[in-house]
Amino acid sequence: MEKRVSNSDIAAVFYEIADILDLKNDNVFKIRAYRRAAQLIEGFEKPLSEVEDLEALPGIGKELADKIRTLLRGQKLETLEKLRREVEPGLLQLMRIRGMGPKRVRTLNEKLGVKDLDSFRRALDSGEILELEGFGEKLVADLKKGLSEFQEYSKRTRLDVAKAQAEELASYLRGAKGVQNVEIAGSLRRRLETIGDIDILVTGKDPSAVMAKFVSYPKVREVLSKGDTKSSIVLESGIQADVRFFEEDSFGAGLQYFTGSKSHNIALRTLAKHQGLKISEYGVFRGEKRIAGRSEDEIYKLFGLSYIEPELREDRGEIQAAKDGKLPKLIDLKDVKGDLQAHSDWTDGRNSIEEMALRAKEMGYEYLALTDHSKSQHQAGGLDEKELKKEFAEIERLNQKLKGIKILKGIELDILKDGSLDLDEGILKEADLVLGSVHANFNLSKDEQTKRLSKALKTGLIHILSHPTCRLIGEREPIQIEWSELIPVLREKRIAVEINASPHRLDANGEL
Repeated sequence: MEKRVSNSDIAAVFYEIADILDLKNDNVFKIRAYRRAAQLIEGFEKPLSEVEDLEALPGIGKELADKIRTLLRGQKLETLEKLRREVEPGLLQLMRIRGMGPKRVRTLNEKLGVKDLDSFRRALDSGEILELEGFGEKLVADLKKGLSEFQEYSKRTRLDVAKAQAEELASYLRGAKGVQNVEIAGSLRRRLETIGDIDILVTGKDPSAVMAKFVSYPKVREVLSKGDTKSSIVLESGIQADVRFFEEDSFGAGLQYFTGSKSHNIALRTLAKHQGLKISEYGVFRGEKRIAGRSEDEIYKLFGLSYIEPELREDRGEIQAAKDGKLPKLIDLKDVKGDLQAHSDWTDGRNSIEEMALRAKEMGYEYLALTDHSKSQHQAGGLDEKELKKEFAEIERLNQKLKGIKILKGIELDILKDGSLDLDEGILKEADLVLGSVHANFNLSKDEQTKRLSKALKTGLIHILSHPTCRLIGEREPIQIEWSELIPVLREKRIAVEINASPHRLDANGEL
C-alpha cells in the first residue's frame, strides 16, 4: 500500500524546516512563513490532498504549494534533506527545552560543543555553562528544570497528534480482510491531554489477516511483536501502537477494559465482586458463565449503571453518579453556539473579520467575538488604543451589513508584570468583551503572580481570564497561582475562566 501523507505529516516537515532555519539564524520572514504554513495545515479542516487550488490558502504561495505537492506524492523534500545535513540533529531537540531558544543553542554549541541532550546535561552538571556570558545561576536552574520536564514530556504525545495518527491507522485496519469493528481505546479514547501509546481493538473473521496488515502498515518504524491476536509496532513518529483481536461476544468487555482508566476499572471490579461476579477484558462472569461482554452498555446496565462516557472514567465519583442517574451531559460540537476568542488579520490571524464572521455563520454559530492582541504583543502586531478603535468601527460596520451572525467587539488584553493593564480604561469600556491574559513573566513566584492577577481582575474591566495557567503542553509548565486567593476575586467580579480547547493548551483543565 502506498503511504498516505496526512496534513500532520506535512505540518511536521514545515515545522522542522522552520526550526532548522531558526537555528541557522536565517531570514526571520522565511522562518515565519514556514511556521504559519505549518499552523494552517495542522488545523486545516480537510486533507490537503483534496484541495485543488493550494495557492488559494492563506499564506500558501506557489513555492510552498509546490513543496506540499511534492510531499503529497510521497517524495522527500530536498529543501529539508539539505537543511538536515547542515545541523546536528540533537540541536533541534535542545530547542524544544523550555528556555532554550535558537540563540542559546547556538551559543552552547559554539562555545561548549553542546550538540545533544547528553552533552547539554554534562554542561549543566559540571557548571561550565555558568562561565558563559548571560548564563547566570537562576537561568541555569531553570534550564535544569526545563531539561527534566522535556525528558518527562518526551515519553508522551499530545492528544491531537496521537489522535490523527491513531485515526489514520484505524482507517487502514478497516481494510483488512473480514474486519467488522475497529475501535481506538486507551487514554486516547478518554481524551487525556497526552498519550503514552495507541491501543486499537478489532473484531472480524480472520485475526491472522488483521495482524499481517497491522505489521505491514507503511508508517511502521519497527515491529516489536506479532502474535495470533496481539501485535505491537513503533510508528515513524516514535509512538508505540498495539492491536488486539477480540471475538464479538467479548468485544465490549475488551473495549471497556482497555479504555480504562485503571482506577475506574478497579472500582468496577469491586462493584462486581460485591455482586458475586467477575469482570475482565473477556466479559462479566457468574462462575464460568459469561453473562455480559458484547457491548459496554450491556456491562454498565448489568451493574445498575447508566452508560459512562469514556472521558468520565477516572474514578472521580462517576460510578456513584451513574448509579444515581446524575452523570453530567458532555458538551458536543452541536452545543457550541459561538466563539469568544478569535484573532483576525488585524493582528496575528490569517483571515479578515468578515471572512471569519461568514465562516462562523456557516458553522451555525450565533456570535463571534473578535479578540485581537493588545499593544504589548509586538510580535503579533498588537493593537494600541487608536488601532483598536478603528477595528471596533469596522466590526460595527460589518454588524450592519451581515445578517444571522453577531460580531462582538473584543480584545485579548495583556496583564502586565505589575498587574496593570495594557490599554486605557476608556477604550476597554467600549468593548463588548475583554479577555485578560498573561503572555510574559511566567516565572514570577506564586505570591507575585497571584498579586499580579488579583490587581488586574479587581479593576472590573476584565470579563474572562483566558488560558488561566498559561501552560503549553509539552513546552511550558503552568504559572504558579494561589487559586484559593484568586477564586473569591473571580466570584466577586463575576469573571469567567476560559476553557481554551487548543490541544496545545487545554487550559483550564479538569484538575483546576
